[in-house]
This record gives sequence, structure tokens and C-alpha cells, in this order.
Amino acid sequence: MPRRLANGTRLVIASHNPGKLREMAALIAPWRIAAVSAATLALPEPDETEDSFVGNARLKALAAAKRSGMPALADDSGFCVAALGGAPGVVSARWAGPGRDFAAAMTRVQYEVGDAADRRAWFVSVLSLGWPDGHADSFYGRVEGTLAWPPRGSHGFGYDPMFVPAGGDRTYGEMDPARKQAESHRARAFAQFVAGCLG
Repeated sequence: MPRRLANGTRLVIASHNPGKLREMAALIAPWRIAAVSAATLALPEPDETEDSFVGNARLKALAAAKRSGMPALADDSGFCVAALGGAPGVVSARWAGPGRDFAAAMTRVQYEVGDAADRRAWFVSVLSLGWPDGHADSFYGRVEGTLAWPPRGSHGFGYDPMFVPAGGDRTYGEMDPARKQAESHRARAFAQFVAGCLG
């Protein structure tokens, strides 16, 4: 059984990504949890050395929890493309380079996909709640969809402007942020986190 967070607990959001921080803070807002960012605590970003979303989320959560002495919630997420065998996947951020140039990363995706007929894509998010004693629980979310080219919309972040969720016709970049947050891969993982640790 996942460990539960008591009302009033201080929780570290173990991310330095402004887009993720905004989404996670919005998701946590209805709960009586005092969220503080890893950046505010000057916690370093650990190297993501694992080969899975679960492994990297757990690594980041435990690193922040052990250094801060508080429970920490970390996300590892990525954009996966069927025609690329699931790439960029766990290295989605690295495709954007040290400057986090996601326009270049999206161009690379389109170039590598080329004329492939298979336009299936999906976003994955794993949230891990880590504790200073080394315990961690993980929660998985996934949203299926298709690639769009050229990218559309200025909302969201990362690969959002080139992803159309199944059943829709607008990219995450075109979608109202509140709607995306309600339906996204991160929202699905968060719903499991709420049921296991907050509800």
C-alpha cells in the first residue's frame, strides 16, 4: 500500500522544469499540502541515469527527499513515437539539447519519422513519491494520440504543439491549459497518486 501524506505536510516538487512545476502545483492546489519547489530549496538536479520512466522518477524523488528531509514528488515523462520505436521516450529532454530547444527537438522528430505512414504517438508520465528513509511509490499515466506537423499552438511546453490526443483535433499546444491539465498523462498519473496517497 502506498504511504499517505497527512494534511499540512510539506512536499517538495522535485523538478526544475517551469512547465512541470506549474502543472504539478495546479494539480496539488486543491489539497492541504504545502508544496515547495526543489529550486527554492536549491536542491541539485540528479543525473537521470535510469533506462525507464519509473526508474528516473524514483531516482529524482528519493534524491530530493533525502537532501531535504521531506517527502518529495517527482515526475519523469516523455514523448514516444511509434515510428521511432518509442523514441525519444526517456531521453525526450535530451533531444532538446542543453538549451532545452524543443523547436529543434520537434524538427528532429519529424525528420526522423520522415514519410512513415504510422503517425501514432503517446505521452507517458510517472509520478514517484519518495521519502527520506528510501521508501518510494510510483504512479503511471499515458495518453495516446498522433503526430501533427507543423507544430501548432503556443500553450503547454516541450512536444505539446506536435501532439493531438486521440479523439481530438487540437494539439496540446492549442488546447486550453486547464483542459490539458484535466486530461493529460500527468493528470492520469496524478489521479492515481491522489487515490493512493491523498484521497
